[in-house]
Amino acid sequence: MKKKVKSTGIWAHNHWYMLLKTYTDKCTRYSYRRTKIDGGIPSMEDNSVIIAANHCNTLMDAMVILLSRRGPIVFGARADVFDNPTVAKIMHFLKILPMVRKRDGIRKVLRNYETTDQVVEVLANKVPFAMFPEGTHRPKHSLLPIGKGVFRIARAAMEANPERDVLVVPTGIEYSDYFHYRGTMRISYGEPINVSEFIRNNPEMLDTDIYRHLCDTLKTRISHLITYLPDDENYDAAWAELDAPRKAKRERTKTLRMVLAVLLAPLFLVCAALTIPMWIAAESICYFSIKDPAFKNTVRFAVKAVGTIIMEILYLVVGLIGLFFAPWWVILLFLLIFPWMYNFFYDYLNLVR
Repeated sequence: MKKKVKSTGIWAHNHWYMLLKTYTDKCTRYSYRRTKIDGGIPSMEDNSVIIAANHCNTLMDAMVILLSRRGPIVFGARADVFDNPTVAKIMHFLKILPMVRKRDGIRKVLRNYETTDQVVEVLANKVPFAMFPEGTHRPKHSLLPIGKGVFRIARAAMEANPERDVLVVPTGIEYSDYFHYRGTMRISYGEPINVSEFIRNNPEMLDTDIYRHLCDTLKTRISHLITYLPDDENYDAAWAELDAPRKAKRERTKTLRMVLAVLLAPLFLVCAALTIPMWIAAESICYFSIKDPAFKNTVRFAVKAVGTIIMEILYLVVGLIGLFFAPWWVILLFLLIFPWMYNFFYDYLNLVR
């Protein structure tokens, strides 16, 4: 009997990856007071699916996309982080492929041909690929121009596997706050763009016209999934008008929030004391090392993910020593409650902000 050879492709199932995904999904979900997922991606039995989302909040955009699906998703990310061989191996484990941008230089752009081949293989094996066609993040309720790369990949997948339609799924990600931890999040999947069908039905169109039409369609559909404002000289005024009801509500509930703040202050002090290594680390990194404010929630998420494990182990050791002084169920209850304390710390700050 022929021995089955385990696949090493980036799309292949990996138990350690799925275990890590389960944990990081929980950390992502609890990075927000409320999460909402509208819709989903089509079946991949007969289709190749590319998720194309707006990019407004750095790594958290990828994390909420990952949260929205139980199975694995392969992502594209900026290629310069793959220059270190060790980092490149970690990125491969995390199912992330390098995407070179025009600003990186023509020579490096050629590397995208290799990535495209890998994406085609991913799609052929019924795993979705996700990318951000704007090419960079920007914390605004708007969209940058859509790059043609997503549709070039789609066309390559169509030509490699003509029996499978390639669907690009417009995806809108919305946050109540780009810069403060523990806001709300909503991700919406829109009507897929059947790239294969469009190209088959328009054989006379030039490639430039095909890509222009598809990019315009994708931008329109994403804009309908988010709170979209044109990025012009009226942007700030338009957003201030849209945000006015929220500010008015905070003003009306100011007294109630002050009362809650006083009542919850003792609990806040306890949570702050018990999680002090975590929030001190997060806020120190944000203050001293992060120049782009949009990265701050990513830092707080990362500290939550890593710090919770470290602190739980530390408190478990302390708890085992403390068995002489406290019942085992008290220690277990504390360990179960502890992961929520970091969240409550930031919820309280948002309450008094």
